[in-house]
Amino acid sequence: MESGHQIETSNTAYFRHGYDCEHADMRRLYEQAKIDQWNAATDIDWSCPLEGDGGLIADDLVDIHGTKFWDRLSSDQRVELNRYVSRWRLSTLMHGEHGAMLVCSQLVENVHGQDAKLFQATQVVDEGRHNEVLHRYLALRLDGESYPLAGNVREIFDTLLGTSAWYLKTIGLQLVAETFAVSLFRMLAESSKDEVLRVICRRILQDEARHMGFSMLSLPAVVEEASESERREMEDFAVWALNRTLRGIFPLGAYQDMGFDRSDIEEIRQLRRQRAAGGDETAFRKFFRRDLHAGLVRNMRKVGVLTNRVAPDLEALGISLAAA
Repeated sequence: MESGHQIETSNTAYFRHGYDCEHADMRRLYEQAKIDQWNAATDIDWSCPLEGDGGLIADDLVDIHGTKFWDRLSSDQRVELNRYVSRWRLSTLMHGEHGAMLVCSQLVENVHGQDAKLFQATQVVDEGRHNEVLHRYLALRLDGESYPLAGNVREIFDTLLGTSAWYLKTIGLQLVAETFAVSLFRMLAESSKDEVLRVICRRILQDEARHMGFSMLSLPAVVEEASESERREMEDFAVWALNRTLRGIFPLGAYQDMGFDRSDIEEIRQLRRQRAAGGDETAFRKFFRRDLHAGLVRNMRKVGVLTNRVAPDLEALGISLAAA
């Protein structure tokens, strides 16, 4: 049965009448995008067998690894939970890539520069391919089952799709969400047990780096020329996107499917928060956190939306301004 939801949008399309190159760096990014294209159907060795115990991601990335909840599981149950958590994480990423494809289709319409339009056309293709490759992986490695669109992910993309200003869409998607995605895919590329998943993540990373490059090239001039009220709007939107991206992501469905009761799940939630706040995290999670925070601080500073006014908001999210 078809599933989905509708978002009422009002997007302004800018139809150019001249097509000469105006932004040399953006044109180079577009040229690189053409060179880097790959085919999810033929450039991944889908026949590669799954080795090891059947788990897909590093056990360290399962919240309860090393706790009493993990200790009480049998070996088979640990693999089963690993696969549930893998399915949840990849489902979330798959939905996010679909949302990104929709947002970028709007950006093709409402950015003004010819070079920006051409690049955004390539990002629509990229995001569609990422959605496809993750869907293929779920079909071939996880029996075609996926978890539904999470509430915070839906809120992010509903807001981005309903926002008319291209620069706010870019802040939410290419600046915040793509920085998060790069760190996550980098961690999965390094730590996953499955070679196919590692290859997929490395392929996606190559594309995501270009997507972040769009925000680095397009936003600084807009922020610099903005009025005080426009700049505050951009700063606040970046903080909003950070809040929705970094908070509220928990693999509830995976623990429910494993049979954990409500009391256990709440304890696992609290344990997860305590370990993160106290620095008692696995090596992979610490790497992810350092990489993500450094990238966010560096990129927000570069485009001009990290100011003294919003610095306390980042620190409240646990992001050290000395991270980069």
